[in-house]
Amino acid sequence: MEFLNTIMESISNITFMSIVDIIVVTFIFYKIYMLIRETRAEQLLKGIILIIFLIPVSSLLNLTMLNWLLTKTITIGVISFVIIFQPEIRRALEHLGRHSFLDRSLIEDDEKLRKVVTEIANATESLSMSRTGALIIIEQQTGLQDIVNTGIKLDAEVSAALIENIFVENTPLHDGATIIRNDRIMSAACILPLTSNGDINRKLGTRHRAAIGMSESSDALIIIVSEETGIISLAVNGNLTRNYDCETLKNVLMKIIVKRNSTKSTIREKIRLWTGKIKEEK
Repeated sequence: MEFLNTIMESISNITFMSIVDIIVVTFIFYKIYMLIRETRAEQLLKGIILIIFLIPVSSLLNLTMLNWLLTKTITIGVISFVIIFQPEIRRALEHLGRHSFLDRSLIEDDEKLRKVVTEIANATESLSMSRTGALIIIEQQTGLQDIVNTGIKLDAEVSAALIENIFVENTPLHDGATIIRNDRIMSAACILPLTSNGDINRKLGTRHRAAIGMSESSDALIIIVSEETGIISLAVNGNLTRNYDCETLKNVLMKIIVKRNSTKSTIREKIRLWTGKIKEEK
């Protein structure tokens, strides 16, 4: 009876902010798990959880030496986890950071967005037909100013003609990536990080590996045109899809960007509602 009274008292003390707190913590743990799933970090995490479980068991059974050994292992293991999986931890923090405030200004006018996407798709089709290698990055929530600074700054209006001219062979801007932010071409000949994923098809060249690497560390949309085959590919969130034409590329880009804009607006609206409820409670 006393146990039930304790539970009822705990439930009665739950506030709106307590529910928000539980939801936020649950979301963070869920995102962390999704990020490390099917990676080396997942196996190490399982080992750490097993050791944590064995520590109270060894203490309960008075296994002093085993308890001491497991406790020291946990201390060293946490430090080792941070050192060994620094790239995964950095990617996880960057992934969480993308959705923290959602205050980056993106194109929300559908007509303006469609015009920009059409110019990019038309340029990509022309580059594909002439088998001119290209690497085009469309910036999203993750800021890419550090990548922009590695190239030649342009800050020009997006147009198919300009994009095509940038990638003309044997010109200063041909090598590297072109960064597009909203309706502006910010920079060309930018240097990208290569993916460290060992499962990537060995037939893919440096351009595709750089695109995948960039998509792993940001939420950018990266378009690749192969200079050997003219095949158009798209890298998003570490995944590469291939064999696009002008119309399919345009439709996919619009679908992804519009969906992200819609999600951003929905989250902003929820934040406003939560803020209003908190003020009412106060």
